[in-house]
Amino acid sequence: MSAWGLKTAGALAAGAMLLSPGLAAAADAPKPVTFSKDVAPIFQDKCQSCHQPNSIAPMSLITYQEARPWARSIKERVSTRQMPPWHIDPSVGVQHFKNDMSLSQEQIDTIVRWVDSGAPQGNPADLPKPKPLQSDNEWQAVKDGFGEPDLVVRSEEQTMAAVHQDEWWRPISEIPITEPRWVRMVEIRPTNMKARKIVHHSIAYLVLNPDNAEAVNTGIGGARGGDQDPADLVNRRPQLMEWAIGKGYDRFPDGTGKLIMPGEKISWDEHIHAIGEEITGGSEIGMWFYPKGQEPKKRIYLVGFTGIPGSRAHRRSTSRRTRSRRPKASPS
Repeated sequence: MSAWGLKTAGALAAGAMLLSPGLAAAADAPKPVTFSKDVAPIFQDKCQSCHQPNSIAPMSLITYQEARPWARSIKERVSTRQMPPWHIDPSVGVQHFKNDMSLSQEQIDTIVRWVDSGAPQGNPADLPKPKPLQSDNEWQAVKDGFGEPDLVVRSEEQTMAAVHQDEWWRPISEIPITEPRWVRMVEIRPTNMKARKIVHHSIAYLVLNPDNAEAVNTGIGGARGGDQDPADLVNRRPQLMEWAIGKGYDRFPDGTGKLIMPGEKISWDEHIHAIGEEITGGSEIGMWFYPKGQEPKKRIYLVGFTGIPGSRAHRRSTSRRTRSRRPKASPS
């Protein structure tokens, strides 16, 4: 080979050596993150049950045009795990739950990268198939095939002004029954579609007939020789259900239920939020009964979750207790 040829070959080899690191860097560069391909599926799975039209969230996250103006706020809220609301400590204890609405670290990182790269839309053809939105006020249990509730008890409605501080609306409703009945499933919903914008959460407490004293949960015990544990007071108060936007129904395990008796009432505790327009609404609860002759053997109670024993949250919640307590089922 001529001297010129050797020089040319050497130059090409040197050029290849110089180019190779650049090619490797390009190959290792993270793929661009777009709304259509990467972020929309996350929003659809974890955010849109609240962030849609006719719901309580302050903005819809269905389309790119709706989400883009909120990009920096979204980054701040998800990176600090304020949204979606999920209060289980990710560093300790049980981490796998049904209907877990929290974001994984990978999903958080994806959203942060999307915002940091300018929040591009990407190709609309990459969007996932839209999920059905809440377009009616039908019972979720009816949609799932359980049929209409056997009894519906409705709260008095409240009118929330367009601009107003939050209210806790606490009316009382009669339970119109003439004989004791065992409840096997319950569902709370706002009284109309527009009310879904203002009712943040709702609790249906039971005002008991004296003959129904076993509806009071005594299985977690009480403080002895010391101050009353505030959590005890909450756990002892009988209730049919608690509900917030995004929740469906509670179907109690087979063989368990809640007993309601004539003369009892529902004491509502409804958190109502102003959203910029005047809306009138409240809550109602549907109840599905056990057939007569198939009454359950045990009662079921709803108690506050105070954390895994030994965790920081559990130590805080038990710091005023004088003995350990664990919830348990009580026979009827």
